[in-house]
Amino acid sequence: MRKAQEREFDEFVLARQQRLLRTAYLLCGDWHLAEDLTQNVLAKVYMAWGRIQRVDNVDPYVHRILFRTYIDTYRRRRKREILSAAVPEVADRADNGEVRMTLLAALAQVPPRYRAVLVLRFWEDRSIPETAEALGITAGSVKSHTHRGLHQLRTVLGDQVRELVTG
Repeated sequence: MRKAQEREFDEFVLARQQRLLRTAYLLCGDWHLAEDLTQNVLAKVYMAWGRIQRVDNVDPYVHRILFRTYIDTYRRRRKREILSAAVPEVADRADNGEVRMTLLAALAQVPPRYRAVLVLRFWEDRSIPETAEALGITAGSVKSHTHRGLHQLRTVLGDQVRELVTG
């Protein structure tokens, strides 16, 4: 990679690393796994930076790499690890820390593809077309994944849904 390309890549990382890390955390529910995922994605982006630079809008492209890497990693990890129902202790500055932790724990029980759509649609506040582009799927798939993901989230939360909404 040329020095100019390395400088551009460094600027890209400085500008977007925190956002990628936050999105990775929303997907993983664990800061350590999110950091690993972010590093893996940035390594992939670095290796293909010359090609990625030519893309019109780099951010959706990099987010697509993030979501696909997460789904691939989850598939491999699921075969080896047993997931725990315990919620990790995370410092939360939001006023509704309990609500946030409850939602994150419930979100962790939703399948990865649905979780990716829910994170993009509701935490990242993206439109259906933006979500479809980021994940490389159709708008119809985004709609059905959103519907199914919300249904599973409500099933996991059970009676807590009313408490969270009326809070």
